[in-house]
Amino acid sequence: MKRSGIFKILLGLASLSLVLFLLAYFTGKAPFLGPLLVSFFVFLAFGVRGNPISKGFSYTIMIFAAVSISMFYPGLFIRWGDFELKTTIVPLLQIIMFGMGSQMSVRDFAAVVKMPKGVLVGLACQFTIMPIVGYIIASTFGFPPEVAAGIILVGSSPSGLASNVMSFIAKANLALSVTLTAVATMLAPLITPSLMKLLAGQLVPVNFWEMMLGIFNIVILPILGGLIFNAVAYGKDNRRSIILQAAIYLLIISGKNLILYQTSEMESGAAFIQLGRDVLWFLGLPIFASVVFRNLVKGNKGLLDRVMAFLSMAGIGVIITVITAAGRDSLLEIGFLLILACLLHNTAGYFLGYWICKLARMDEKSCRTIALEVGMQNGGLASGIALQMGKVATIGLAPAVFGPLMNITGSSLATWWRRTGTADEPVPGKK
Repeated sequence: MKRSGIFKILLGLASLSLVLFLLAYFTGKAPFLGPLLVSFFVFLAFGVRGNPISKGFSYTIMIFAAVSISMFYPGLFIRWGDFELKTTIVPLLQIIMFGMGSQMSVRDFAAVVKMPKGVLVGLACQFTIMPIVGYIIASTFGFPPEVAAGIILVGSSPSGLASNVMSFIAKANLALSVTLTAVATMLAPLITPSLMKLLAGQLVPVNFWEMMLGIFNIVILPILGGLIFNAVAYGKDNRRSIILQAAIYLLIISGKNLILYQTSEMESGAAFIQLGRDVLWFLGLPIFASVVFRNLVKGNKGLLDRVMAFLSMAGIGVIITVITAAGRDSLLEIGFLLILACLLHNTAGYFLGYWICKLARMDEKSCRTIALEVGMQNGGLASGIALQMGKVATIGLAPAVFGPLMNITGSSLATWWRRTGTADEPVPGKK
């Protein structure tokens, strides 16, 4: 059987599963609803891979399958014996952020100097449009305070790796996209807690220092680990550069721990132990891993890219599934309204980001890039912050909904832009 025939069979099975699901729903056969809906999404996820246009939606459709399982069988994703699955969220986010750092080097930040206007306009849009729109939407829809705070949290977060992928698909300014994501992420420990304190402080208690330190643990330290891994593993940096980077990263880790010591009731002995643990995990271990990688795998970057991409995709899937299970009851009450709110938030980011850049007289590729950067937020980071606030079942709902939704809208927009081309790049197929 030809490969195309297999995809057609899978799409046929998806259609059959959907028909049976509708029959079960209207005839009241509740026990069959879950398995049939999950089967529909699974078959559809693999079936669409047979078409180059729809192939990019496969992962998002699989996320819907995972969400369906967690909605019908939430107990499977809340606790295994004495182990609570929500404790996996932060480690998974750290792995994802390490993967992001391992794909970068300090030279990537030099792009800020090369394209200052794009970076400044992009950052201004990133940290004004989405927080303000999130606040307006949260206030207008009348959500419970903690759910409303989750919408604001999404808007106050930086962009994520998904925006880089969409910029690549759209043939936009990929260098600007990567730079904006990196710089916005590095600024997040200061800006995100400040915006949350300002806009959501009346909805939920916001501890600025705890949130800042949480973002350091979830984002900054793993990225630093990835950067030092990149510097050692690929041999592009000389020894002096590596030592200088390691010294700077050590100072950053020490600074984070000094803030922790000054803003908590931690004793000096415990503070030194925590410092040693951070240095071991985020500096020593990445250096050791990079040496092993360089000698055993001979610096095969393609292999590392594939492994980290798989871990990132799997990690995001697990995070969304766990949060959905934890907040199932709230989602059943406000699910449709929350989806609508996230859709408005997401599309407003694209629209306003694009046209503000047009008003700033930026080129078409940069306008598209910043639109994607503004509209696509780091939902994983927002989920991690919600967990550290102890509100993953409520504040964490908006990030869990926003993530899959932005991948659908973002990939659709990026594909459309790729087809339309730009003024300096003709549309494919046209002379």
